[in-house]
Amino acid sequence: MNTEQGERRVPPPPVAPPKPAAPPRPATPPRPGAPLESERTPGPAAKSTATAAAPPRRPAPAAASPTPATPPRPTAPPRRTVEVLAPPRPATPPRPAGSPDPAAGRADGPGALDDDASPPTLLLRPIGARRRTARLVAPVACLVLGTGLLGGAAAGAWLTDDTDRGATSQAAFEEARSLWRDVPVDQLFPRQLTGREAGPGGSDRLWNRIAVAPDAGCGEAFDTLLAETLAAVGCERLVRATYVDETETSVTTVGLLFTRGEAADMRALHDRFDVEALEQRPDLIPGAYGPAGTLAEDFGDEQRAAWTVRVLGDLPVVVYAVTGFVDGRTITDPQPAAEATEEGQDSTVALAGLGHDAEGIADRVQAGLRDAADGADGEETP
Repeated sequence: MNTEQGERRVPPPPVAPPKPAAPPRPATPPRPGAPLESERTPGPAAKSTATAAAPPRRPAPAAASPTPATPPRPTAPPRRTVEVLAPPRPATPPRPAGSPDPAAGRADGPGALDDDASPPTLLLRPIGARRRTARLVAPVACLVLGTGLLGGAAAGAWLTDDTDRGATSQAAFEEARSLWRDVPVDQLFPRQLTGREAGPGGSDRLWNRIAVAPDAGCGEAFDTLLAETLAAVGCERLVRATYVDETETSVTTVGLLFTRGEAADMRALHDRFDVEALEQRPDLIPGAYGPAGTLAEDFGDEQRAAWTVRVLGDLPVVVYAVTGFVDGRTITDPQPAAEATEEGQDSTVALAGLGHDAEGIADRVQAGLRDAADGADGEETP
């Protein structure tokens, strides 16, 4: 009995250990140590041994303690390590390590500001190139467009200016047709004309006006052939004056024939005189005006020695001058003024300077006419 009681007492201690045995439940994971169950299977005797062995199992929890250090818990730290790897994403600073590329972006200009975003760093070079090409294409396009606009504006201005000039020149052309009555006679035919170095050998010449013919038609002012030639532009009015040189040796009649022709007609006649050299033909010499009671009263058709005829292409006017001797001598071999003023000419007409008188007086009267035309329209005549 006592033994039984003792045995009964023995079990109580194992009953007490099972309470602590509850904690070893976590030790259950070491089920891989299944041999312990094999030890339990032997029977009740083994229970005593198990109980006896139970105390050493308490250190087993210590072994179980390492089990918490088993991979599950460390696995959580590796997750932390993964999380630690996530911060390395900001470790994109290695991309700044590729900062030379951003530097290239800075070389491109404000685009360097875009280098803060890591993905674009890979695209900066191509983007930079595109920007460069875009920047190059844009100025070139602007240049082309600007040049086109400027060219168009210049062309428009040129066309407009040309049109304005055409309108102005046409208006000036029409206004010039009435200068014979709008301009004072002393302006058309000054009382005295000065020709500095206008004579033979560069000598000075001076001419004084001695007569002014009343304005009239062209009926008897020209020989038949010249009248037929000038008929292409018509005759609006003819004004004339006669001058003598200061030595009273030569006499010159200068005339202004105001035509009815249009600008095209005047240009056509001007070109014809040039091409056919009509100015040099002795059968186209203008008539002289020698009123009685003046130094020019003996100046007639037989005394004409040198002449010039000028058809103005920009004004409805024909300017002419014809020169002879005051003494009324007859001239059998007249010369065009252009020929008589050439160097080396030894004819009487040339040596007397009659060609210089005709040219000099015509030049100055023509210049005065142009001045009058300029004053009429307020613009210079080319």
